[in-house]
Amino acid sequence: MHNNSIQRFKEIISVLARYGFGHIVDSKIKKQYFPENLRNAFEELGPTFIKIGQVLSTRPDILPPEYIQELSKLQDNASPEKYEDINNVFFSVFNKNIEDCFSSFEKDPLASASIAQVHNAILKNGKEVIVKIQRPEIMEKIKMDLSILHRIIKLTKTKFSDALIDPEEALNELISSTEEELNFKIEALNIKRFRILNNNIAFCYTPYIIDELSSDKVLTMEKIYGFKINDLEKLKEGGYDLNDLGKKLALSFLKQVFTDGFFHGDPHPGNLLINEGKICFIDFGIMGNLSESLRASLNDAIVAVVFKDLDKLISIIMSIGIKKGFVNKNKLYEDIDYLFSRYLYTSLKNIHVSILLQELFNCAKNNNIRLPKDLIVLVRSLVIIEGVVAKIAPDTQILDVAVPFVKNNSKLSLLNNIDIDDLLIYSYNFTKDLSRMPTRFIELINTMLNGRLKVQLHITNLNKSISALNNMINRLIFALILSSMIIGSSLILTNNVGPKIYDMSAIGIAGLIISAFMALLLIISIIKSRKL
Repeated sequence: MHNNSIQRFKEIISVLARYGFGHIVDSKIKKQYFPENLRNAFEELGPTFIKIGQVLSTRPDILPPEYIQELSKLQDNASPEKYEDINNVFFSVFNKNIEDCFSSFEKDPLASASIAQVHNAILKNGKEVIVKIQRPEIMEKIKMDLSILHRIIKLTKTKFSDALIDPEEALNELISSTEEELNFKIEALNIKRFRILNNNIAFCYTPYIIDELSSDKVLTMEKIYGFKINDLEKLKEGGYDLNDLGKKLALSFLKQVFTDGFFHGDPHPGNLLINEGKICFIDFGIMGNLSESLRASLNDAIVAVVFKDLDKLISIIMSIGIKKGFVNKNKLYEDIDYLFSRYLYTSLKNIHVSILLQELFNCAKNNNIRLPKDLIVLVRSLVIIEGVVAKIAPDTQILDVAVPFVKNNSKLSLLNNIDIDDLLIYSYNFTKDLSRMPTRFIELINTMLNGRLKVQLHITNLNKSISALNNMINRLIFALILSSMIIGSSLILTNNVGPKIYDMSAIGIAGLIISAFMALLLIISIIKSRKL
């Protein structure tokens, strides 16, 4: 295993260097790379890197838009495993062969990806299912690749200036998401939870899980028949009202986000099938979770957008974002106002989502704010949903559906969250503080009249400014002393006084040499300050 790890390490370094990413391990190598090169390198390096690329394609806070677009093209296709090898994986989990558990099992896979492949099958009771089985030893291979990547990042001192996230932090997120994806039990729980939460939605359907034939490496579920939601020809043949379908899809997603706090993280047309008038959700490998406080903030954000309340929106961004440094609220206000003016009244079909997303994350990054990971998943899912709705119902706008939904949701939330005991306590505290206000106001006036009022001012980064000013003054004094020494030494040499060296004043020569050395130090100091 150790030899395999060393060999794989060399292979990864070789491939990255060949595609122009040698600077990752050698800072002396000039950066010469293009988004297409990164995609090609990931495809050549196999399953782990394909998955990494697919995850990175969902993170506009980490990579620029041209890389996001290119990595979105990564195809998770792979040659199928032999049936015997797949059967060995199945046997290692259930201690039974595939033939013992199914009345029929198609040996040729329906789809073959880098981590698992999917087969059609029929249970003993005659129900049609699909069976998702992991490739042999795929978990060990991926963990080895991730361990090597972690070692490379530890070795290199390269930092990515295009993002507010540290490479090691990004890799830790990738490791976490990959471990979840390799455990099919998590996906099974996602399906069950999603099915329960949406069971009362008449136009939505979620497949059920066959628990006795599911584990961390095998997932057996109901087979869903249908066609992709963006297949306009079949929708028209079936007599579907496209505007109604678009509104239903938008409502379903809004309900998942604002009511459940648990939403489908990858709702592209391939994962949304139409069957018997229902929208069927499949593939629950990527799911989004929103806490109650974050959902409340999103509710307030939409209300702020509707009423053009920029101050409220900025306070929400400040509360949910992760501050990575000093935040200039005036600049943030201007950036948000710019986004408002550009996109708020633009028709959905005229919005370039990639540009909007990049500007959104650039706005946060430029103001030292990083949005929570869950919110990034939400934004990506919303972009996909907007694209699907725009395709099937161009006249339907998400905001037209979202605003009444959020208003109604906010009213219900307000009524549900009222607690009589809390209301009494808050009322008592408010009345108590209110009764003290006249006394406090008189105390404030007396303090002002007696000259005892103090105002505390806090100037951000003042120490840096003072330090820079001190350095500047020190250089100026140094330059004056240097100038005086040069003039004095020149006068001594001209008059040729004092001890002589080669019939020249030794004091004058020594003064000029010291002056030259001091001038060099001053120049070096100025150059370093410019670089900083």
